[in-house]
Amino acid sequence: MSAANSAQRSSLIIPALGRLYASLDGVAHALLRIAAGLGLIVHGWPKIQDPMKLVGMVESLGFVPGAFWAVALAATEFIGGILLVLGLLTRPAALAATIVLVVTVYFHWVVQSQGWGGSEKSILWATMTFLLFVRGGGAFSIDNRLKKQF
Repeated sequence: MSAANSAQRSSLIIPALGRLYASLDGVAHALLRIAAGLGLIVHGWPKIQDPMKLVGMVESLGFVPGAFWAVALAATEFIGGILLVLGLLTRPAALAATIVLVVTVYFHWVVQSQGWGGSEKSILWATMTFLLFVRGGGAFSIDNRLKKQF
């Protein structure tokens, strides 16, 4: 047992649960990564089919030229979602998704004046993707299999 695991166990109210938590860590991380990726795929699917429909919306937020940013948004959500599900290039995909989601927080909170109620889901999703950016793909990822990560 490593010193870190020993210290963690000694700080638990029920130390015996330490083994359970440790055994579920990789699975929980993979489930979070896959759920985030699937959510992005679902939201990105209509956008990737016709990204030019988004030109006016992205330009209204100040992202010019709209044709470039519309394609970037669609690709980030759809292709980035696939990459997250696979755990491939996890950190770049998660960072790109986090940036998109922070913009959606701004859009809902400020532009549409919806405050927390309109931004809540984007805040939660951005938190998930930020965690994936920080932690990477995890034990059950292609990144881990390749032994290569950003």
